[in-house]
Amino acid sequence: MQTVWLTGAEWLAVLRIGLGLWWLESWRHKDKKGWFERGTGIAWAADVAGKHRWPQVKKGFDAVVAPRPRLMAHVVVYAELALGLGLVSGFLTPIALVGGLLLNLLYLVLMIHDWAEQGQNAMMALISLVALFALSWQTWSLDSAIGLFL
Repeated sequence: MQTVWLTGAEWLAVLRIGLGLWWLESWRHKDKKGWFERGTGIAWAADVAGKHRWPQVKKGFDAVVAPRPRLMAHVVVYAELALGLGLVSGFLTPIALVGGLLLNLLYLVLMIHDWAEQGQNAMMALISLVALFALSWQTWSLDSAIGLFL
């Protein structure tokens, strides 16, 4: 593989780190007080799920998220933080990439009507797949430094 400036493995690490920074920005800009104290994030998602064109989305939301809104608010917010930290540092990278891919796919399905969000979630999912199948943790990662996932 011929590349400019960095090796192919280094460019994949840049892609992985960039994805991690994207997750950290998703976490940073969330109104955590709103999410944790007023339940704004889960209430918004409940509204979206309630109007969804696919009845399975509302049914799944009502079964999994609605009975435990405080817990799910913490799960969503801290999952984004954990994904960002894991991808930037390259720690447990394949797990973070699969987790991020699943979260992006959940967001993609939930927000099927919101075209602005669709592009972001589709691109993040694509980057996750590329970074996963190209073993992007081989360079500039804690996983590589301690010999995980060789």
